[in-house]
Order: sequence, then structure tokens, then C-alpha cells
Amino acid sequence: MEGASFGAGRAGGAIDPVDFVKQPQTLLRVTTWIFSIVVFGSIVNECYVNKDSRDPTLRCIFNENESACSYGIAVGIIAFFGCLFFCILDLYFQQISSVKDRKRAVLLDLGFSGFLAFLWFVAFCFLANQWQRTTLTPGFAQGADAARAAITFSFFSIIVWVVLALRALQRYRLGTDMSLFATDQFPADAAAPYPGYPVGSGTESTETYQSPPFTETLEANPKGYQVPAY
Repeated sequence: MEGASFGAGRAGGAIDPVDFVKQPQTLLRVTTWIFSIVVFGSIVNECYVNKDSRDPTLRCIFNENESACSYGIAVGIIAFFGCLFFCILDLYFQQISSVKDRKRAVLLDLGFSGFLAFLWFVAFCFLANQWQRTTLTPGFAQGADAARAAITFSFFSIIVWVVLALRALQRYRLGTDMSLFATDQFPADAAAPYPGYPVGSGTESTETYQSPPFTETLEANPKGYQVPAY
């Protein structure tokens, strides 16, 4: 059971790239990876604009709040590299032979996915709030579509990361159940008797054997023999 736990088969199995790409978890990671590119790419490329033609200074389109743009970029970059790391970890997860190492990997996935879902939730609320307070000048209007895209895909990222966290939780529970199954086969008490061998159809009963030799009752005085008198 040590090799088959936490949602993966026994360690040492061959890696099939085609099957790996088709896995729902891989598709979810690729999806949120694309969403992260859209968010921080939109902010970096189009959300720093001139307020008007008379002001050459580039300002953050989200209510001129530099923190809003910086936070959106930071979360997008963290999600970008996090997706790459966990895609590689998923690819080589089956090669991990230790149950403890698999458990650590699944817990890391669970914690990171939950943390990213929270960061994206904060990003969505922050960007949406600052966008509502933004006064659209002719200069800011040029980056309005990019700002809306960043807000929209921040919301979509929340959903995907929550799903990834739930899948990691499911894998953790599956691994725990299998470990319990492996340890509950025998009693925990060391003094308990070892379970006997189950009687199967191939076990012969004692009735199939003939009576053992030399077990007949011998006569006290066999015929033809007399006890000598002294």
C-alpha cells in the first residue's frame, strides 16, 4: 500500500505525457496559469497610462492607486510560477515512493491553492473597488478594457484555485483512508494472537486420513502364551 496512495499509483510507474495532459487537475492548472498571464499582462502593458495629454507621467488606471496595480501584478506572478511548480510536481508525483513525502506534497498543494484563492479574492475586491472610484479621463479610457479584463480574470482565478484546493483535500483524505486501511488489517495489541490461516476448499479434514497404526487395543493375555509361575 505504500506505493499506492494519495490519488496516485505505485511508485516507479512509467510517465505518460498524453494521459498527464488530459488529467482534470492538469487542465485546471493550465487554465489558472493562463488567467494569471492575462491579469498581470493586462496591468503591466495597458493599465499604466497618461491621465491626459498634458501630464506625461504614467499612472495606475485603478484610481491612480499604485498599490492596486502592484498587488495585481504580484499575485499574477506568484500564481504564474506556482502553477509551473505544481505542474512539475504533479508530473513526478507518481515517482515519489515515500508515503510521508507524498503527504507533504499534497498538503503543500492544499495550502498553496487555498492561499492563492484568498489572494485572488483580495485582488478582485481591491481592483473592483478602485475601478469604481476611477474617474475616466480620455487617457484612462484607453486602458479601460484591460482594467476590466484584469478584474474579470481575477474573479475566475478565485474559482479555479478553490477547485484545486478541494481536489487537493480530496487526495489528502483518500491517502489517509488508505493508510488506515493498511494499518487496520492486524490488531494493534502486540499480545493479541496472530490470525489463523483461513480454511479453504483445498484444506483436507482429519476424516480423510486412515487410523494411525499400532493403536489397536492389545489383549492382556494373547492366545498361546502363559505367564510363568515363580
